[in-house]
Amino acid sequence: MLLLLNTSAPLCTITLIDTDAPHTTNWQADRLLARDLLSKIRDSLQDSSSDFEHITGIGVMKGPGSFTGLRIGLTVANTLAESLEVPIIGESGEDWQAKVRSRLDDGQNDRIVMPNYGMEPNISKQRK
Repeated sequence: MLLLLNTSAPLCTITLIDTDAPHTTNWQADRLLARDLLSKIRDSLQDSSSDFEHITGIGVMKGPGSFTGLRIGLTVANTLAESLEVPIIGESGEDWQAKVRSRLDDGQNDRIVMPNYGMEPNISKQRK
């Protein structure tokens, strides 16, 4: 089963692809992404009568997009890939899912996916 994850915008998407039709979950994460992401993935897997051990590859939208959304989503995806010992692929663009699937089918593995914010992050200066 492939896990495809897009946290680049406030409306986040989890897609699970197995031999059957893809199962997609969308939710308005806003400021609750860090709190809810793992439980949303778990719930999506349960809805598909599956669990984390059935994941054979992970694909992520690596940007451009929200600094915080990408940072949280990619941290979770990279950690899952490492702990489950499955390949992870990151891609950009409207056809990112097709690119991810093609690269996973070819046996590729990015090992770790870094975000592409589309610009330099705007980090506030520390206040006294």
